[in-house]
Amino acid sequence: MDLKNNSATKISPVITTDGEELVPSRYALKIGEIEVLVISDGVLPLPTQMLAHNADPTDRAEWLDNMFLPSEAFDWALNVVVVRSGDQTILIDAGLGLDPDLQLPRAGQLIKRLEAAGIDLPSVTDVILTHMHMDHVGGLLVDGVKDRLHPNLRIHVAAAEVKFWESPDFSHVFMPPGFPEALQATAKKFSEVYQSQLQLFDEKYEVAPGVTVSRTGGHTPGHSVVHLKSGDDRLTFAGDLVFAVGFEHPEWYNGFEHDPKEAVRVRIELLKEVAATGGLLVATHLPFPSVGHVAAEGEAFRWVPMFWDY
Repeated sequence: MDLKNNSATKISPVITTDGEELVPSRYALKIGEIEVLVISDGVLPLPTQMLAHNADPTDRAEWLDNMFLPSEAFDWALNVVVVRSGDQTILIDAGLGLDPDLQLPRAGQLIKRLEAAGIDLPSVTDVILTHMHMDHVGGLLVDGVKDRLHPNLRIHVAAAEVKFWESPDFSHVFMPPGFPEALQATAKKFSEVYQSQLQLFDEKYEVAPGVTVSRTGGHTPGHSVVHLKSGDDRLTFAGDLVFAVGFEHPEWYNGFEHDPKEAVRVRIELLKEVAATGGLLVATHLPFPSVGHVAAEGEAFRWVPMFWDY
């Protein structure tokens, strides 16, 4: 029996009769005095070719096999982070929301999971967007959510990101049919709905004490990462700069990268930085809870997941 590709080994979320999820969907830690909560928005089933569309198919298949992952399609994690610093409650990205046309029913769980974690939407003071792909902004477009948010909510996003989505370039991406149109429509709608609350920055901005967002570009022109620092502790939320395959093969292109060559450059730069500082890394599409360290290993890197702290 081939256990690596046997669907019987697949673990699915289990819900009890009272609606409680038995598979955990949130993980809490502290970075000095900053409180951090990683929340799963669910998973996105996508073709494995999107992980590395410039890689030799044999090399890609070997990597998937070594990771006990299916060869054709697998579930990408979708993580969101809540940060509390001082009197500010900051949501970093907002999940997929609900788009029935894309048939992704296992994602878009953020709002109910925020509530389950005891986080009231009106208490959120700030939102930081790493970029405006639909799986990062869609949660704020769910019916009724805007009306529940604080009227003075600040949404921080790079000016280059907003500009890009006025006329996006999809010439270098590798996406399933329907995704480019959905991405463009969602970004346009988000800009229209939240235009008055957007707080644009150029390269770097301190959102709260110890919470800084910095534009990297690459994945999208305005893609940004969030750095947390308190005392000697550090954590970087890398957004979509790093996928599971990106440690061993940072040179492989992800299908959602609008400028894959630049994405490779900034990915390597970021991984070198995190490896050198010894800080923690969290990323949108690393397996939940996506908290770990990065070790340099020759010309590549090694992902070292953090031991769960109960």
